[in-house]
Amino acid sequence: MRRNIVAGNWKMNKLFSDADDLVNAIAEELRSYDTSDVDVIVCPPFPYLELVSDVSEDGDFFTGAQNVSKFENGAYTGEVSATMLKSLGVDYCIVGHSERRKYFKETNQDIAQKIDRLLNEDITPIMCVGESLDERESGRYLEVIRTQIEEGIFHLSADDMQRCIIAYEPVWAIGTGHTATKEQAQEVHAFIRNLIREKYNDDVAQEVSILYGGSCNPTNAKELFAMEDIDGGLIGGASLKHKDFIEIASSF
Repeated sequence: MRRNIVAGNWKMNKLFSDADDLVNAIAEELRSYDTSDVDVIVCPPFPYLELVSDVSEDGDFFTGAQNVSKFENGAYTGEVSATMLKSLGVDYCIVGHSERRKYFKETNQDIAQKIDRLLNEDITPIMCVGESLDERESGRYLEVIRTQIEEGIFHLSADDMQRCIIAYEPVWAIGTGHTATKEQAQEVHAFIRNLIREKYNDDVAQEVSILYGGSCNPTNAKELFAMEDIDGGLIGGASLKHKDFIEIASSF
């Protein structure tokens, strides 16, 4: 059955010394909690991956990257391959975050290639999907999410699909302080799980963890995670404060 998961996305934040302090504080705080019911993932910027991976060896959490190249290797200046991530002890990797789609023009096809690269290295993809405010208000949000999923991940076999995680992040709720209501979030999570059920079968649908991302914080995490199809969170700003992050991780 699917796992409860809380993944912290640090985005482009923290200097090295700050990152060192934060990841060690997370590791120390986690020692006071029973994490048997939740997988905790820390996703720092690329330069800090080795630091986080080293600390995670003695901590109760996993290391995740924020992005990966769609190319295998070669003359692609500035890119980081899945093979490189694997060599650093990376267990998970975010793909298709709304900021990557918006600012770097990543397409569903790009995301599909990245997922394949990660699975080839036995790294678990955390694929992000979500709608803009305009798409939400126009009523097109479910169709937008359907297209993102069908074009981005439904090329996989049933076995590979079960190795993936999906994160629903309403774009209008990221970093804005606005959060989808638990009912709004549950509607989309149930819709995503049903898409997986229709494409594959119920067994696969019940294996895939679906996370909520979008201004999730210690105040609202418990009510969100209590919903039937919400299996945890992809946490942005709150993951930069170790006590807030651990409080969210203990909200199941």
